[in-house]
Amino acid sequence: MDTLDVDLGQRSYPIHIGTGLLSRPELLTSIGRRPMRLVTDAHVAEHYLTPVRELLSLDDEQILVLPAGETTKSMATVDQVMDWLLASRLPRDGMLVALGGGVIGDLVGFCAAIYQRGVDFVQIPTTLLAQVDSSVGGKTGVNHARGKNMIGAFHQPRLVLADTGTLATLPQREKLAGIAEVIKYGMLGDAAFFAWLERNMSALLALDDEAVRYAVYRSCEMKAEIVALDERESVDGGAGPRALLNLGHTFAHAVETYTHYTEWLHGEAVAVGLCMAADLSARLGWLAGRDADRCIALVASTGLPTRPPQGMRVDDFRTLMSLDKKVASGKLRLILLRSLGDAVVSADFDSQALDATLRHFGA
Repeated sequence: MDTLDVDLGQRSYPIHIGTGLLSRPELLTSIGRRPMRLVTDAHVAEHYLTPVRELLSLDDEQILVLPAGETTKSMATVDQVMDWLLASRLPRDGMLVALGGGVIGDLVGFCAAIYQRGVDFVQIPTTLLAQVDSSVGGKTGVNHARGKNMIGAFHQPRLVLADTGTLATLPQREKLAGIAEVIKYGMLGDAAFFAWLERNMSALLALDDEAVRYAVYRSCEMKAEIVALDERESVDGGAGPRALLNLGHTFAHAVETYTHYTEWLHGEAVAVGLCMAADLSARLGWLAGRDADRCIALVASTGLPTRPPQGMRVDDFRTLMSLDKKVASGKLRLILLRSLGDAVVSADFDSQALDATLRHFGA
């Protein structure tokens, strides 16, 4: 097992990474014994609810199983979870456990943030995307028909338990969705890691244990460092280090909103967003053209999409991107690349270059 710490003073917490962690109760009891409630989804429950139930000594009334899928990440589900928590009388010193991928982690974290004005929660991510990204950093929330992740709160977990053995049961699409976020980390902050991905993508796709553990560890390490510098995306008015983690996401969120969160996985939309961000960065003369080609080629090599949904038009992108959280004072801010491994937040890019990228990718 490898362990990283997210250094946030009194809100610091460990990230444990390794195989077989779901059979180690001491990792969870290290943060104290207390009343617990567990939320998961139907797909994850089929594989991992029994061992985690035994790990935490939970009965049926202490477990809520929700439908799988992005549509679960909604205010309607929040109301369902709140009703269940109140009916089951989880006390103020109790703790919520999120067992699942990014949808469950984001939803449960948000519920933990607002239930009795905030209770502790633990992340047990079971997808690659959640293990390398969404379970770390304290961003929680739900979707709205008008925009992705527009309702939420910053609420740090007490612990992240990333058992990489759970990835063996991932459907292929879910596995690839997580790899998109891994590629993002190489693009935004570590050119050497990006080159490692180019050399080792076959091993990562095959879920080679050593490759997976390194990819998860390095991704979490980079995110932990950034979150420690800028926990709430408040540095420089939201244009500080944490915003860099949204590389490709403004384009991606537009894709997800366009498809009503039902057709594309988050990581699939991120893959397209990364290609669009690389393309725009090259058009601006910041990123070398050959490196933009490397970014798009690496995404393509995994089988992830490199273009938006058929029929999504330039005007669709413009409208939906204007609703993004990173719009400030009426100006759209994008995360772009000055070079491979060196990202920057900018609202001063050439709008004609953005138009060219949208025309290149949009219908």
